[in-house]
Amino acid sequence: MLLTISTTLRPATDLGFLLHKHPGRVQEFEQSFGMARVFYPEAGEDRCTAALLLEVDPVRLARSRGSSSPDFSLGQYVNDRPYAASSLLASALADVFRTARTGRCASRQDLADGPIPLEICLPALPCRGGADLAHRLFGPLGWEVRAEAVPLDPGFPEWGESRYVRLALRGNVRLADALNHLYVLLPVLDDAKHYWLAGDEVDKLVRAGGGWLAAHPDKGLITRRYLGRRWALTRIAFARLAELGDDVEETLDPPVEEEPGAEPSASTAPAGEERVPLNTLRREAVVAALEEIGARTVLDLGCGSGQLLSALLAKPAFAKVAGMDVSARALALAGRRLRTDRMPDAKRARLELFQGSLTYTDARLAGYDAAVLMEVVEHVDPPRLSALERVVFGTARPAHVIVTTPNVEHNVRYELLAGARRHPDHRFEWSRAEFARWVAGVCETYGYAADLRPVGEDDPEVGPPTQMAVFSRREERP
Repeated sequence: MLLTISTTLRPATDLGFLLHKHPGRVQEFEQSFGMARVFYPEAGEDRCTAALLLEVDPVRLARSRGSSSPDFSLGQYVNDRPYAASSLLASALADVFRTARTGRCASRQDLADGPIPLEICLPALPCRGGADLAHRLFGPLGWEVRAEAVPLDPGFPEWGESRYVRLALRGNVRLADALNHLYVLLPVLDDAKHYWLAGDEVDKLVRAGGGWLAAHPDKGLITRRYLGRRWALTRIAFARLAELGDDVEETLDPPVEEEPGAEPSASTAPAGEERVPLNTLRREAVVAALEEIGARTVLDLGCGSGQLLSALLAKPAFAKVAGMDVSARALALAGRRLRTDRMPDAKRARLELFQGSLTYTDARLAGYDAAVLMEVVEHVDPPRLSALERVVFGTARPAHVIVTTPNVEHNVRYELLAGARRHPDHRFEWSRAEFARWVAGVCETYGYAADLRPVGEDDPEVGPPTQMAVFSRREERP
């Protein structure tokens, strides 16, 4: 398979720095199923193109696959997968561009951090669902999509179209995001993988899709296809994605969507009552606590893409709602989610969005009735927690602070999650006792009282999935 990545950014040869591959050399990367080569068909100041060419050795591929493979026995030799297998290309891309996918580039970090003009082409791509599915999956991610079905034989148009498409993507996208889009969506379009799916597939999906999958309108279809419709893995993926923030509206037992081009089939979901998503329960608990304490002005610290802000703006009792995040991209997503460009003037006057860090004193944080840290503290390095406490409880000092964070004891209730954190970016996850000790320390140091509450089903053995503290400032500091 062939993949090309082009840019017209000047100087265009900076693409070599971003990909960590020199434009003047052909580089080879041996794979368990063949050989991947990176070369540059063009490398000029105005335009630069990097090509990833994957040549698959059918014999090596056959020997590396177990008897559980759908292509086992005679089918592993007599099929087209060695020549057009998206899963193989995605694996090679992950290996060859490993550093670029993380967004790190010491010599051009400013370019790696922002969007650049990109064109991506795949002349032959398996796509079960046709060109329309390619538009559905890539379009919401900011790409201009051109997908054309490949005929079975141009000389015999009556034979119809093959299941392959020619795919071209164009857009201003951060290179690391573009590579992660491809890594996840190529095997999703193909609807097949060349290897046995284990529990670490959920980790791969969360790492690659953490910045965009939660907000994708077809996140359910993407997750199920990526995980080979393994229901146990899919449930864990929805739970993990919900912990990225407040952006996943899937339940842990989501309904099955019919796949494009597939025959209707019975649901494989376990029978029973539909559960409310944890992120919904968490958001409702925070809003209820804010109403209970009578807050009129609320500051959402680490607001992400703005779902809590949306819930607060829907209630006129909250006269002023502000959101702060360290990520400019998250604030842009929040603006789009809230439709600030089309928001009525009266509602827009109640909203403020601004960029800032929780570990640095900021005068903009003062003057609010309540501040919310919803699933935020666990993303802060432990040595920096004291700075966060000083900024929020010591300097901004609102009358009330609401904090929610995962309860690590409850992780054993998630299949395949026992012993692991719910998200790779979590610096820690507290038990109920550890959270209570932290809350008590903050109260003693900064003159607050706190009420600890469960969020979600309060399991008699391991407690709730999320724990919440509602801090109230005492009249006199000790």
